[in-house]
Amino acid sequence: MEIVLFCRLNSMTKGGYIYILSNQHNTTLYIGVTSNLVNRVYEHKTKRYSNSFSAKYNLNKIIYYEFFASIAEAINRERYLKSKKRNYKEQLINSINSEWKDLWYDIQDCI
Repeated sequence: MEIVLFCRLNSMTKGGYIYILSNQHNTTLYIGVTSNLVNRVYEHKTKRYSNSFSAKYNLNKIIYYEFFASIAEAINRERYLKSKKRNYKEQLINSINSEWKDLWYDIQDCI
């Protein structure tokens, strides 16, 4: 399956991303928001904040993300997704990444 990436088209565009992380066995999901997706995912992967939720549960696999024109829109989307049950989030992930593969290398090329 080909993965559709939500790339930022212009590096001068200010905006935000929501992203979903999981662990190796996809047992736990984490939803976050950031203005710099590559940097933030790198922080998760390297456990920059060793006492964080993502570090505690080894959530270092980015499996979904979306770009928004403004950080406010991204924050609203994050709140909306956090309010949804896991089944909804799984359907969203499956819509672009049915294998739940780590998109880390894809986002480095995209952004």
